[in-house]
Amino acid sequence: MGPYAFVPGMECNHGVLSFDHRLDGHLTIDGAAIDLDDGRGYLEKDWGAAFPAGYVWMQSNHFASVGTSLVASIAIVPWRRSAFPGFLVGLRHDGELHRFASYTGARTTALRLTDDRVDWTVTDRHRRLEIRAHRAVAGLLLGPTRERMESRVGETMLAEIEVRLEDRRTRTVLVGTGRNAGLEVHGDLDRLLALQR
Repeated sequence: MGPYAFVPGMECNHGVLSFDHRLDGHLTIDGAAIDLDDGRGYLEKDWGAAFPAGYVWMQSNHFASVGTSLVASIAIVPWRRSAFPGFLVGLRHDGELHRFASYTGARTTALRLTDDRVDWTVTDRHRRLEIRAHRAVAGLLLGPTRERMESRVGETMLAEIEVRLEDRRTRTVLVGTGRNAGLEVHGDLDRLLALQR
């Protein structure tokens, strides 16, 4: 969240604890053991008063190259008596973290949301990242409002996310597809798109 993490009264705060780590062990549910050995893990935290009025969030660390991980989110951020489309994208690849965010001077140059896909392009002075997330069947979760846990949020762990990262010389740094991706597309999406214009 960069400097926004220190702004008092932010509606929602977000922190990534681990982009990618190895899992070992097992989980037992109703007597059945689920093997987690050689699995991939990801950890993040959210805190605050409520989920954003409209947002997109996605994450995957199941790319062909182990250690590659993507987390990306764009949301309506209330600011004084207005709002802006705040975003953060972290793409970890070959030991390097490629960060794009509202607070780094990056910008969203394209955002399109359909029933099937999320197409999103972000750029900064040095790089361009194209993201195409393929939506999948979602389960419903409770989410916080300012009063209680009530709004239902559709989240899937079955999405796929295609990424293409290029530097300013149009040299391709990464082309890949993340499987088993988490994806949420929720809330007032028309307003989120309108704030991009």
